[in-house]
Amino acid sequence: MRSALFASALLVMSVASKAEDVNLYAAGSLRAALSEVVQAFESENRGTIRVEPTFGASGLLRERIEKDRAAHVFASADLGHPKKLADAGLAGSSVAVFARNQLCALANDDLKLTSATLLDALLDPAVRVGTSTPKADPSGDYAFALFAKAEAFRPGARATLEGKALQLTGGPTSEKAPAGKNQYAWVMENGKADVFLTYCTNAVLATKDLPALQIVQIAPELNVSAEYGMIVLKDAPASATKLAQFILGGEGQAILVKHGFGRGDPVK
Repeated sequence: MRSALFASALLVMSVASKAEDVNLYAAGSLRAALSEVVQAFESENRGTIRVEPTFGASGLLRERIEKDRAAHVFASADLGHPKKLADAGLAGSSVAVFARNQLCALANDDLKLTSATLLDALLDPAVRVGTSTPKADPSGDYAFALFAKAEAFRPGARATLEGKALQLTGGPTSEKAPAGKNQYAWVMENGKADVFLTYCTNAVLATKDLPALQIVQIAPELNVSAEYGMIVLKDAPASATKLAQFILGGEGQAILVKHGFGRGDPVK
C-alpha cells in the first residue's frame, strides 16, 4: 500500500515538474472572470499546463511587454494596445475580440441618480467625477470618449468634463486599495469621488464590497462600448495558443458571460 502511494506521489510530482508555464497578462477588470477561466483550463489539461496570470491596467501591461517580452498571451480591455504590439512585430497571432463590456456610473446613494439625470450630475461643479487614467487604462479612454459624446447634447460639456475628471485609478502612480478590497469600492468609500465611471462589471463587484453604492446605467446615446482584444505573443509556446483558444471557446465564453461580459467574436 505504501509503495503504491509513493509511486502515485512520484507520478504527480513528475507531471507537475513537466507542466508548461503560460504567462497571461490581462486587464484588471478581467481578474475575477479569467481567474475562473484559468482554473477551468488547468483542470481540463490535468496539470500539464500551468498559467501564471498578471493583472493590471492594459496600457501599463503593454509597456511591460515591450520591455521584458515575458508575456505569452495578452488580454487587453481594448483593441489599441494589442494592435500596437502587433504593429511592432511582437504578435504571433491576429488580434481577436474575446469579450465586450460597457460603462456604468458608480454613485454615492445620497445623489439618487438615474440615467436621465446622470449627465446633469456629471456637469454639476459640486459633484466630483472619478475616472481611470487614459492611455494607461482603457477604462479612462472610454470615459473620455463618453465626454466627447456628451458635447452633442450639451455644448461645452467635453471641455468641462475633461477638466474636472479626477484620474484616480489605473495610472502608474495611482493609489491602490488594500489587499482584498475592491479598488472602486475603496475609492468611493474613502470619499475620493461622488461619481465614478467604470466598466459595469467593475461596478457590480464594487457594490458587493460596498452595498450602499448605486449603479447607474448610462443612456445608450451617451454610452461607449468596450471591445476587449487578445493576442498570442510571438514565439510563445503552443500551450499559449491553446489557452487563447480556450478563452474564445464555449467554456471560456460562458464563464466570461457569467461574470457580466458580452461575448467575443465567433471563432472562425
